[in-house]
Amino acid sequence: MLTIDGAHGEGGGQLVRNAVALSAVTGEPIRINRIRDARKNRGLAAQHIAAIKSVACACDASCTGVTPGSESITFSPQDLRACEARVVVGTAGSIPLVIQAWLSVALVAGGRLHVTGGTEVSRSPTIDYLEHVFAEVLRNSGADIYTDILKRGYFPEGGGEVSIHVKKKNLSPIKPLASGGPAGIVSASSNLPDHVAERQALAAAECLRASKMTVADIVIDRRSGLSTGTSCTVWQGAKGASSLGIRGVPAEKIGAAAARAALGKFEKPGDVDVFLSDQLLVPLALFGGSYTTSAFSSHAETTSWLLGKFGYEVTCRAGTVVEFSA
Repeated sequence: MLTIDGAHGEGGGQLVRNAVALSAVTGEPIRINRIRDARKNRGLAAQHIAAIKSVACACDASCTGVTPGSESITFSPQDLRACEARVVVGTAGSIPLVIQAWLSVALVAGGRLHVTGGTEVSRSPTIDYLEHVFAEVLRNSGADIYTDILKRGYFPEGGGEVSIHVKKKNLSPIKPLASGGPAGIVSASSNLPDHVAERQALAAAECLRASKMTVADIVIDRRSGLSTGTSCTVWQGAKGASSLGIRGVPAEKIGAAAARAALGKFEKPGDVDVFLSDQLLVPLALFGGSYTTSAFSSHAETTSWLLGKFGYEVTCRAGTVVEFSA
């Protein structure tokens, strides 16, 4: 059984999610100790447990220690297969992060997943970033990924629902999307007047156009559900950013903040933004390919170390840009 130090490097939840995904794909049983040891709230949170369960379903894994606050788990996979899984985070924990863990396995075996939790929460990519940036890069390599956002979920109640279907295919090496081109905007809201999402989108579009950018795709998504909130996600190719609504802050400021954050990423060198560069490392190791970004993040460093534990070598070359290849 491979033992992994859960406190290595960045030492967060991404290490746990990637470790169980790699265990499932390789068939290597693992033990993870010192989970999130440097965090204020150590051990597993609800979102990490949901991710582990979604991956376990795809390989009939037997697990120990998968409980709230646990700082050590074992994960022993069986044969990988396409399955239909349903997981409930139980909080506003990030649905996109659960999906990211499961996707690494589903890209190999196929399957369906239904997740209930938070679609747009802090310290996580939004579901729109996952759909229009992360998943789109994978589709560019031949992946068949179909996402259905059934309900939006915001902090603290959550209650968002997303269904995702992935067909088993032999992917081509991971390659960057074409750079430049028009930008896209998704402005979403739940349990708020229609004009809120519209004002967010308009402010984001005006900010982009003031920087001489073309805006080709604006989606207004208004819902009702368990939670109340808003979000605005802006992207261009394989780079994007988002902003979440804050009580008392005008919608125009939320939309403009998302656009400014995205512009900051668009202006930096490289094929993909820094956050996407570490999210793509597991698919890169599995299917090969290459891409560049503007900096070598602590998340990328930790994931590269973890891949080495499973026998995958990802090459990182740092210069005016950082290039990852496998």
